[in-house]
Amino acid sequence: MEIRIAEKTDIELMMSSRLEMLKEVNSLAADYQYSEDFVENNRRYFLEGDQTTVLAIDGERVIGCASMCYFTVMPTFDHPTGKRAHLMNVYTAKDYRRQGLGEKMVNMLIDEARKRRATEVSLDATDAGRFLYRKCGFKDSEEGMVLAL
Repeated sequence: MEIRIAEKTDIELMMSSRLEMLKEVNSLAADYQYSEDFVENNRRYFLEGDQTTVLAIDGERVIGCASMCYFTVMPTFDHPTGKRAHLMNVYTAKDYRRQGLGEKMVNMLIDEARKRRATEVSLDATDAGRFLYRKCGFKDSEEGMVLAL
């Protein structure tokens, strides 16, 4: 088993893992067909977006993934670099869960975020993921507000 930061040449592995994860967390049928635009936008983000993705691979099979997306806002006293990060796509295949893979992938991404001088990592947690995120040091937050456009 190997856990490593993905490269652009891993695009098909990243895409297959993302689409598998989205089917599971959204309770989609196994034969669900994503729109071409959706698939292409995801592919473009993996190739051109400011992100880091970690893959867990067993033989030829992707058994886990996690991504950190980076963005910059105007610097503040609490966030002097203005660099922030958002954790996404944390997923482990069912038959590999509860073995520490998620924690290893998330911690690799947190270390990378520190190297990139991000001052905060946010995420959208499912109930199933909260234990893992708390274990990695995340705290529940009610500070933010959102406006859907």
